[in-house]
Amino acid sequence: MTRLDHTVALVSGRAADSTRLIRAARELLEEDGSAGLSLRAVARSAGVSATAPYRHFADRDALVSAVAAEGYRELTEHLTAAHPSPSTPDELTAVAVAYVRFALDHPALFRAMFAEPCDPTSEERVAATAAINTYVQGIVRSAFPGRDAAALSITVWALVHGLAFLYLDGKLDASAPDVVARQIGAAVRVLFTAPPAMQ
Repeated sequence: MTRLDHTVALVSGRAADSTRLIRAARELLEEDGSAGLSLRAVARSAGVSATAPYRHFADRDALVSAVAAEGYRELTEHLTAAHPSPSTPDELTAVAVAYVRFALDHPALFRAMFAEPCDPTSEERVAATAAINTYVQGIVRSAFPGRDAAALSITVWALVHGLAFLYLDGKLDASAPDVVARQIGAAVRVLFTAPPAMQ
């Protein structure tokens, strides 16, 4: 084995360890919520030494940031699969429903993404959240041409994000997907059909 082969194998092994640790963290989040998430618990779950996580993550916040970044990427894929560039109320509703469905299908991950402290210096997390921001601003530019895209994208995201947490926290009925879709559709359509005096 050459020195280059050894270096490549070492880097590949570290990436695999990092992936295994993130997967273990996600599993612990789903099983026990954030209270049971520690670097030691993740190491135990991943079958590595107690010090191994520190080779990849400075602390718990850095690990949560890596988990959150993975979640943001998955959420972005989920939203673009619902519709890559929605511009009508029905298309925007499909994306809003996809957002809430993602939250309901992955509650612990969603909470880690949005309710857990994260490492503010994590380039991966910053890039992943920027991708969602760009997607939401693109939706707003398309659906509301000539409007302040930055301000309105915050409004749209806040509406849908608030709905997601209302469903997660049991404040709205999430017992059936069609009930959720109907309620979200009504909320999104109100945004599109607000009387001119309100616009």
